[in-house]
Amino acid sequence: MRTFISLSVALLLVLLAVFIYQSQPPSVDPAFDSAERIQKVTGTLNGDRIRQADSEPQNWLAHGRTYDESRFSPLSQINTTNVNQLGLAWSYDLNSSRGLEATPIVVDGIMFSTAAWSIVYAHDARNGKLIWKYDPKVPKAWGAKACCDAVNRGAALWEGRVYVGTLDGYLVALDAGTGKELWKVNTIDRDKPYTITGAPRIVKGKVIIGNGGAEYGVRGYVTAYDANTGKQAWRFYTVPGNPADGFESDAMAKAAKTWSGEWWKYGGGGTAWDSMAYDPELDLLYVGTGNGSVWNQSVRSPEGGDNLYLSSIVALKPDTGEYVWHYQTTPGDSWDYTATQHMILADLNIDGTKRKVLMQAPKNGFFYVIDRTNGQFISANNYVPVTWATHVDPETGRPVETANARYQAPNPLATLSPEQLVAVLKPMPPKDLEGAFHKPSPFGGHNWQPMSYNPQTGLVYIPALDIPYAYGNEPAFEYQDGRWNIAINWQLNAPTGDAELDAVIAGTVRGHIAAWDPVAQKEVWRVQHAGSWNGGILSTAGNLIFQGTSHGQFAAYNAETGEQLWTTEAQTGVVAPPITYSIDGEQYITVVAGWGGVFALAAGEAASNIGQKHRGRILTYKIGGQATLPPLEDDTTLPELPESTASAEQILQGKITYHRYCGVCHGPGVNGGGVIPDLRFMGEAKHNIFNDIVLGGALKDAGMVSFADVISEDDAHNIQAYIIAEGKRLRALRAE
Repeated sequence: MRTFISLSVALLLVLLAVFIYQSQPPSVDPAFDSAERIQKVTGTLNGDRIRQADSEPQNWLAHGRTYDESRFSPLSQINTTNVNQLGLAWSYDLNSSRGLEATPIVVDGIMFSTAAWSIVYAHDARNGKLIWKYDPKVPKAWGAKACCDAVNRGAALWEGRVYVGTLDGYLVALDAGTGKELWKVNTIDRDKPYTITGAPRIVKGKVIIGNGGAEYGVRGYVTAYDANTGKQAWRFYTVPGNPADGFESDAMAKAAKTWSGEWWKYGGGGTAWDSMAYDPELDLLYVGTGNGSVWNQSVRSPEGGDNLYLSSIVALKPDTGEYVWHYQTTPGDSWDYTATQHMILADLNIDGTKRKVLMQAPKNGFFYVIDRTNGQFISANNYVPVTWATHVDPETGRPVETANARYQAPNPLATLSPEQLVAVLKPMPPKDLEGAFHKPSPFGGHNWQPMSYNPQTGLVYIPALDIPYAYGNEPAFEYQDGRWNIAINWQLNAPTGDAELDAVIAGTVRGHIAAWDPVAQKEVWRVQHAGSWNGGILSTAGNLIFQGTSHGQFAAYNAETGEQLWTTEAQTGVVAPPITYSIDGEQYITVVAGWGGVFALAAGEAASNIGQKHRGRILTYKIGGQATLPPLEDDTTLPELPESTASAEQILQGKITYHRYCGVCHGPGVNGGGVIPDLRFMGEAKHNIFNDIVLGGALKDAGMVSFADVISEDDAHNIQAYIIAEGKRLRALRAE
C-alpha cells in the first residue's frame, strides 16, 4: 500500500512538473546556448555599443546595423575573389504562409528575428538551432486591418531585452535569454484599425514605435516608451486632429493651417509605419511619415493645402518628442507617395563642403539629399520614370507638378466598357501603353525594402520599382469607418479580360537595382530584374552588394560595376534585406526569405506571373557551405467549379464590388500573388459556404472577417459569380 501511495505521489509530481513546464514561457535548450550567456552578451547592448558598431563588425546590433542606417558592413572575408564559393550553411523553416520582411539582429553568435504575425525567434547563428520562440498570438482576424500583409520587419535589442511591435498594436519586451514576456503595453486606440509592422528603434533608453492604418481611417503618431518599464515617455502626432479638441503642440497648430474641410473625420493618416534614423551628435531622431487618409486629397482636404506632416521627414528631440524641423517630399499627397522609405545619414562632400546629410528615395520617384541639421533642401533628381512632376524646384525644394497630376479631370479609361478598353489599349505599343498610366504607382519608385550606402564606392544602392498605375476618382465615394478607404477608382487597374493585352500590361511592371551617386544625383549603373518587388540591399567592405529577388534568386554583385558574381535558388521570392556577421572569424550572410507583402497581394497579373509561393525560411550562407533545401512541391491543381446562372450584368456588378472590398488582398482580377489563397482555385465545397464566409465570418480566425456591414446578399452573390467567371477564364487559358 505504501509503495502504491509513493508511486501515486511520484506520478502526481511528474504530472505536476509536466503541467508547470507546459505553462511556462519559452525556455532555452541548454544544448544550444544558455540564458545566462545570452543575458551576458546582450546585457551591455546600449547606445554606446550601437554608436561604436564598427568596433565590433562581427555583430549586427541594430535594425540598420548602425544608427545612421547605412546597411554597410566592414566585414570583407567574403569578397569579389571568393563569393562564388558561397554555399548554404543552414536554413530554418519558419512555417510561415505570409510575407517575411525582417532584418535579424545578431550579437555574439545569437540571432534574433521575427516572422509574420509578429512571432519572435532566437537562434544559434552558427547552425540555426532554435533557442526560443515567442508567439504573441495576434488574432488572425486583425489581419483584415493590415493593408499590406501580416508582416513584421524585425525586433530591437537593448540591455538584455528584445522588443517587438505586434500587428495588433502592442509593444512587448522579452527576456533575451529565455523569450519570457517581461511587459506588454497597448500603443493604440483599440477601436481603430491600427497595425504595427515596423521594427522598433531604441534611443537613449526609449523604445520608439509608429503604426499603420491610414487606408482604414486612422490618425498617425509615433510614441516613445521607457525600455525598462514600458511607461509612455512622449507621443508626437503626425497630423492634426479636430481643432475643436485643441492641439497637442504648436507643431499641430501650425499643421492644421495647411488642411481644409473636416479631415479628422477621415482620420488624416500620416502614419509612421517604418523608417527612422538617429544622429547621436546632433541628438535628433528622424521619422518618415506616410500618406493621407483618404489618399485622394480632393476628398480629405477639398481646398488643397500642404497637409502637414504627410509624406514628410520630421526631426524630433528623442528625450521629449519635441518638433525641431520637417521637410515634406510630397506636399498635399494624393497618390500614396509616402516618405516612410528608408533614410540614411552620411557626411558628403558637396561643392567642396562637407555636409551632414540625410538621403531618402521615397515613393514619389525623386532621390533627396537634405541637410540633416536643419532640413534644408540640397538636391533631388528622379531615380525612376516620373509623370506626376517634372522636377523638384531647386529654390523651394518643392516638386513642380504636371498638368492633371491630381487626376481631377476624369480618367478616360474609366468611361470605357471592357470591350472598348481592349479596343483602345491593345493596338498601343508597350511604350505608348505605359503613357496611359501614371508613374510611380502607389507601390512607389521605392517601397519599404531598405537601400544601402557604401562609403567606399560613394554609391547608394536602391531596390527601385518601375510600375504604372491608372489614377482616377472613385465614383460616388462614401467613407466607411474601419474599412478600405482611398477614394481612388481601384477598378481602373483590374485586368481587361484580354489575355494578350493583360500580359503586355503586366510586362510593363519592372524592378531594378539603381547604383546612385548622391552627389552628382545620377544613376551610375543598373541591374535590370525580370520582375518587380525585389528585396532590400546589403553592401560590404568586400566590394559586394547582396539582394534577393521576387523570382526566387539570392545574388551577389560587384559594388563598383554591378556585375553578378554569384547566385543561388531561394525557392521563394525574397523581399527582406540581407545582413552579415561573423563567428570565430568566419563570415556569414543571412536573409529571411518568404514571398509576400502588398505587391504580392494587390498586383494581380504582375505578381501572379512571378509564380512564387510562400516558403518561409531563414537562409544563411558561408564559404564552402554544404547544406541543401528540400525539393519543391507542385500545388497547381485546379478543382472543379460550380455552375453559375448569373447574368453578364451581375458579373459586372460583382467585379465592381469585388474591387472595392476584396481586390486589395485577393488581387485585381481575382489574381492572387501567392500569399492569400487564390480564389480562382477555390473548389465547390468552399463555394457552397461562400455566404457563411463573406457575410457570416466563418473564417474570421484565419483572417477573413465578415463584410456583412458593407455588402448585401445580392452583392455577395455577384462577387461569387465574378470569381467563378474568372476561375473559368483561367481554366480556359490553361486548356489552350
